[in-house]
Amino acid sequence: MAYVSSGENQQRGCPFCRIPTLEDRQGLVVARGELNFVVLNLYPYNPGHLMVVPYRHIADYSDLTDAELTEFSALTRRALSVIRSVSNPHGFNIGINAGAAAGAGIAPHLHQHVVPRWSGDANFMPVVAQTKVLPELLPTTRDRLAEAW
Repeated sequence: MAYVSSGENQQRGCPFCRIPTLEDRQGLVVARGELNFVVLNLYPYNPGHLMVVPYRHIADYSDLTDAELTEFSALTRRALSVIRSVSNPHGFNIGINAGAAAGAGIAPHLHQHVVPRWSGDANFMPVVAQTKVLPELLPTTRDRLAEAW
């Protein structure tokens, strides 16, 4: 954590570099590891949509150190378990959009999505109104997931 708090390797304007400097609830951080953290997506595809993010500002999966990769995988596995215990989804989408061409909204900072899915969860609102209906406020979702962690 000294790496994060020292400001070393933080990129100006990168939300994933800024989030770890905030209080967990303010930054929607669900869990912190030594090398990575888990955060609730501010614009979730579904309720409980988490992201696993390295503290280090890197863009490419192949740039993860062995230690970062091990923890990245362990946090992803734990995220699945926690979401299952809190929300009982029917499935998950897990993935990385590597680069802007692949759809990454924040391409310069690697992050992996863990999206809970339910049968029939697709609805017309995102398509018609570019709006996503969420059943609870993000801080409430964050608190439930963090408590279960």
